Amino acid sequence: MRVVAVLAMLLAASTATVLVGAEEGWPGEPVDNHVHMTWAAMTIEVNEWADENPDIVDLADVGKSELGRSLWVVRLSDWSIETKADGSAKEIIYIDGGHHGNEYLGTALAWLSAKWYINGWNDGNEEAVRVLQNSEVHVLIMLNPDGNDIDTRWNINQVDLNRNYDHYWNTCPTTQPGSSAFSESETSANSVYMNTVVPEADLYVTMHTGVWIMLYPWGKWPEQPSDWELFHYIRDDVHANISDIPIQNANQGLYPNCGTSRDYGYGVMGFPTFTFETDDEQFVPGSAESLEDRLGEEMDVMRYLIDNVWYWRARLSVTSFVVEDGDIALGIENMGHASTSNATVRYIDDGEVKWTSESFGVNATNSTQTILDASNLTMTDSGQFELYYQKRVIDSSLWVNESIPTEQITISEGSEKGWLPFASPIWAVLAIGLAGIRRNERFIDDCGQPDQTKMSQNADS
Repeated sequence: MRVVAVLAMLLAASTATVLVGAEEGWPGEPVDNHVHMTWAAMTIEVNEWADENPDIVDLADVGKSELGRSLWVVRLSDWSIETKADGSAKEIIYIDGGHHGNEYLGTALAWLSAKWYINGWNDGNEEAVRVLQNSEVHVLIMLNPDGNDIDTRWNINQVDLNRNYDHYWNTCPTTQPGSSAFSESETSANSVYMNTVVPEADLYVTMHTGVWIMLYPWGKWPEQPSDWELFHYIRDDVHANISDIPIQNANQGLYPNCGTSRDYGYGVMGFPTFTFETDDEQFVPGSAESLEDRLGEEMDVMRYLIDNVWYWRARLSVTSFVVEDGDIALGIENMGHASTSNATVRYIDDGEVKWTSESFGVNATNSTQTILDASNLTMTDSGQFELYYQKRVIDSSLWVNESIPTEQITISEGSEKGWLPFASPIWAVLAIGLAGIRRNERFIDDCGQPDQTKMSQNADS
C-alpha cells in the first residue's frame, strides 16, 4: 500500500508532537479547544484514501512548504468516465484549507469536504454519486503544514499566506504580507495549481476559522463585485433553505484585506469565490452551537454549492435566431445565475472568424431579445454561427464559444441568395430548374464545346 511507503518519510520529516493514526472519523485531537490534525496524520489519511478508493481518488503532491512538507491535493471524481453522460466537460470545483496554521477548523472543513464524498460514493449516496460522475472536486486540505504543526497563524517565515497573493498585494493595512506577492512556496504552489490544473473552475472555496460567516469579494473595497447578482442569489437561496449564516462582502463583513486567495481567485482567475469562516469561540450572544453542528451546517452549504455548480456561470441558450433583411433577430435565455456582458454572435468558416456582431449583455436568469446588424455578413455553404461570451461579468472570467445548432436558425425567404448556407425546398426547386436550363443550352450547342463559365461566390468577410 501507498501508506506504507510514506510512513518512513513521515517519521523522519515530521516535527509534529503527536502522530495520530487514521480513523474513520476525524484523525485529530483537541488542542486548546481547537480540533487539531497534524500534517503527518493527514498525510497518512489521504494516502489511505488513495489506496482504498482508486476508482474515485487521485492524490497529487502539488508542491512543498518552506520546510519541505508535501502539499497534498485530493482529487475526487468517477475516473472511469472522462465526461458527463451527454459528452460535455465535467464541472471543476477547487477547495483549499489551512492558510493559517492555527485555524484548525478551516483544515477540518476541507477534510470533511473530501471525506463526505468518499464515504457517500462507497455508501451509494445518490448525491455523492451524481456529483462525482459530473464533476471533479479538488481539495488541498492543508496549505500551511509548517504553521499547522507549530500552532501559529504564519508560515515558518512569519508570513501571512492569505496576504501573499498577487491581487493588490500589500495595499491594505496588514501585517506580514511577505517580501513580494507569491514570495512563499506555499502560495506560489497554490497559484500554479489554479492556473495550470483548474483554470476553468466554476467554484473556489477557501476555508478559515475566526467568525461565523461566509465572505465573497471584495476584501479591498466595500463595493459589491461585478457578479453581485450571482453572490446575492446564492446568499438568498442559502438563507431561505439551508442556513442563516451571514453571507457578505468581505470588506464589510470582516475588515479591509488585500492579497487574499479569495480575491485573487475572483479578480485574477475569474472564479466565483467564497471564504468559509467557522468560529471556534462562539462569543456572539445567542450563537452557541456544538462544533459538530456548526461544521455540519457549513458542510450543508458546501454541498449545495458543489451540487449546483452548473449554475454558477452564465449559460446562454438560443431560443430564436432569424436572419432577415440584413438583420439577425436573436432570442436568448440565460440558464445560469450569473450575468454576462460583451457577448457576440460570430460567423466561423474554415476555423476563421469571418464576421462578428455588435456586443450585447444578458442578465442572470433572464431572457433577452435583440436585433443585430448583419448587413455586412456574407454566408457560405460551410460556415456556422456561434455564441462567444464570458462566463461571468468580471473581466478575468473565462471566455467560451458555443455553436448555435442549425435547427435553431431560420433564414427568411426574402433574404439574399448569398445568405443561405443550408438547403431549403425553394432553393432545391430552383437548383433543379437551373440544371435543366443548362442541359438544354448544352443540347442546342451540341456541335460545339460547352461554355466553361466559372461561377464565383463572394467570400469577403
